[in-house]
This record gives sequence, structure tokens and C-alpha cells, in this order.
Amino acid sequence: MPPHNPTTTIPRPEPAAAVLPSFTGYRDLLGLIRQLSSLGGCARPIRLEGHRTELDAFTGEILRELKSKELPAGHLLVRCGNRRTTRCPSCAELYRQDTYHLIAAGLRGGKNIPDQVATHPRVFATLTAPSYGPVHGRRVNGSARCRCGRTHTKGDPLLGTPLDPDRYDYTGAVLWNAHAPALWARLMLHLRRTIAAAAGIPQRLLHKVARVSYAKVAEYQQRGLIHFHAVIRLDGPAGSYTPPPAWATPEMLADGVHAAAARAHVDGPEIDGRTYSFGFGRELDVKVIQSAAFQAGATITEGKVAGYVAKYATKGAASAAGTLDRRLKLIAELGQETIPEHAAHMIRTAWALGARRDLAHLKLRAWAHMLGFRGHFSTKTRAYSTTLGALRAARAAWQSRHTPDPEPTTLVLAHWAYDGTGLTPDLERLAALIGGGPAREQAVTVGA
Repeated sequence: MPPHNPTTTIPRPEPAAAVLPSFTGYRDLLGLIRQLSSLGGCARPIRLEGHRTELDAFTGEILRELKSKELPAGHLLVRCGNRRTTRCPSCAELYRQDTYHLIAAGLRGGKNIPDQVATHPRVFATLTAPSYGPVHGRRVNGSARCRCGRTHTKGDPLLGTPLDPDRYDYTGAVLWNAHAPALWARLMLHLRRTIAAAAGIPQRLLHKVARVSYAKVAEYQQRGLIHFHAVIRLDGPAGSYTPPPAWATPEMLADGVHAAAARAHVDGPEIDGRTYSFGFGRELDVKVIQSAAFQAGATITEGKVAGYVAKYATKGAASAAGTLDRRLKLIAELGQETIPEHAAHMIRTAWALGARRDLAHLKLRAWAHMLGFRGHFSTKTRAYSTTLGALRAARAAWQSRHTPDPEPTTLVLAHWAYDGTGLTPDLERLAALIGGGPAREQAVTVGA
């Protein structure tokens, strides 16, 4: 142990006013800090202008009044609520947590879902896209060589890019993304047919004895193609509140997903003499979800599956495929962006296909930044679990219980209007100081 040196001094962090001298002009620096702290680290808060006035309903006397221009920041600031980590890590984390509870409730109960749902047949399925040309990849945990002769390390920018871009089917890749939502719907149709056939009943009568419920998220692979992670559950006719019939087993459900994935196809357009047809790729993974409460040593448990699905609910095309997280108004804007050439090629392909009248229903130009995919990233059936809206309402109710309510005889008049998104550079620096961690260290470095 080194000897103690009494002359050694420990540096102390400078106060915000010393690091950011420009804030000395604010009327209420402590109030400004409190207002920014209430955002919970939101990177792009919504700025609102307006007022809120509380009046005595009988006398008309003004009891309390709040004006945006009198707030420390000059605006009312509210969280942006964006689910993408590339836009706002703080709000995306809240979205991830809500998604976790939504998925977990449908697997083990809670949030007004009965606990008996943990005994229903459940599988976790991952469905991928087919190949539209060989790409650089890592195989056998990265130990085997790629087809190019190299062994790629994790994070190599070549991963997911075509070995031969000139021969890669960019048109087919973009159109597969555009047809992926319809392909998922076709999968569920065939799954219900398969289950009804296995049970020996007509499909039109299946809803009277069993119901298929699911929750899924869409994720971009590095090659820019969508694949789906889904929790699929077999319930009784009233969903999670009724047990499934005796013939419904997890193994039958898993076999049904395999059969439905093989049969699901969607017809596409004819382009340059080629008629496209879309189905799922050969890499299909279906695992039975085990209950940690009933099976000791279970590996594919409710908590692990819920955490896995929730993680991908906050990822977008920008974080996985390196593309944009905003729409393009003109294709010329693409030249001002720094993105991988593979993603840029898919965007240009989507933009060019969007000019075709026979593809107008796909809205490819509006969704070119998403490489053609225009579906929701997180969807579920109504009977699967609770909803994100219900979770947010419960959180708002908890907050309201800890906030003084106006008297029953109080009339509240409020008007708020959108004034913009984000903070000024000075407020961003102060918010980073308040947030702590790497963001705070960066802000101190910039302000020193």
C-alpha cells in the first residue's frame, strides 16, 4: 500500500455557474436546474408556450397562474417520448422498460393478466429474410472465415455488406422489407389453419375453442433486412383468462409455426421481366418458453425472453443497418449524410422504386430512410397482454397521487402550443452536467 502523502489534494468538480458562466444571466438558476432535472435526461424535449390558469369557479378569482415565458427556461418542457436510442436514450430506456413489462405480463401474469397464463403453450420465434446475395459475415461465433477469406471482428464495417454489390439484388431486398408486414399477417393466417387442422376442427370454429395471441418486434439485420422476434401463445377462447384445450401443447404450437413459416408467401410486382414472390428465409428458430416458477434450471424463461424482445424494441434502422432516422424530402439530401454505401444504395433503390405507379401503395419514398419497411416496430394482439397506454396511464396516475390536486371548485383553463424541439446549446450543456456520467464529463470538458 503506498504511503499517505498529506500534500496531495483531491480535485473537486467546479459548480455549474463556474463551468458555464453564461448562466449567471438567468433569473433563477436553481429553478432552471430543477426544470431540466424533471425531464429525466430527455435529449430532445418538446418546447411548449402558453399558460395554465386556475380560477375559483364561484368568484372568478385567479388562484394560481403559470405562464411559459415566466418559467426559468422560458418554455414549458416535456419529454419527447421517442423510442429510438439514436434520438433520445432516456426516453428509449423508458419505452424499453414499458415493453419489458408488457411482454412479461403476457408470459407470467400481472398488470391485470391472470397468473395462470404461465401454464399456456408459448414459443419464442425468430423469423429472418431470405438471401438476396452473399454478404460479409461472422460464423461459428466469429471463429470461421468469411467467404471473402477474412475473419471479421465484431463491429467490422464490412459485416452485412454484399461481397459483390453489382450482383446484389437491391430491388428484391427493398421490396422484401416493404412486404414484410403483409408476410407476417400471412404467417398468422397459416398458423391458425395449421392449428385447426392438427386439432381436427374447421378453421372457422377455431376461435370457439382456442385463440392465438402474440407480441412481436421487428429488428434490422446488419444487411438492412427486417427480421421478427415474436412471443406466440395459445389461449382458450377468451384469451389469457381461459385455459387452452387439452390438445394444445407447446410442441404442437412450435410445429405449427414451422409449418406456417414454410407456407407463408406474398406475391410481389413484376419488375424488368422478373415476378417477385416473398417468403421467410431458411434460418427459422422456434424455442418453447419454459416457466422459471415450475421448471428448475429452465434456460428459455419468461424474464429472459421479455428482456430480449424489449431490447430490440428501441433499436431502429440507424443503429443496426447504419441508415437514417429521419425522412428524406429530396434524394439529394442523401449526399449530405455520412452513412454506409450499402444503406445508401438501398435508400436510392427505394426512392427509384417509389416513382413507379404500380408500387404507389408501398409509399417507398416516404419510407426510403427505413429501407422500405413501413410497419410498426412493436405490435401485439389485443388479448396478449396489457397495453403501453395502460402502463403510461398507471404511471401518470401514480404521479398525480403525489401532486397536489386543485380543489373541486377550481376551474382550470390551459392553452399550450408547440414551439419547437430540443434545447439551446447552453441548456444542453447544463442538462448534461445535471445528468451525470459520460455526458457530464463531456460537458465539463467542453466548458472548462
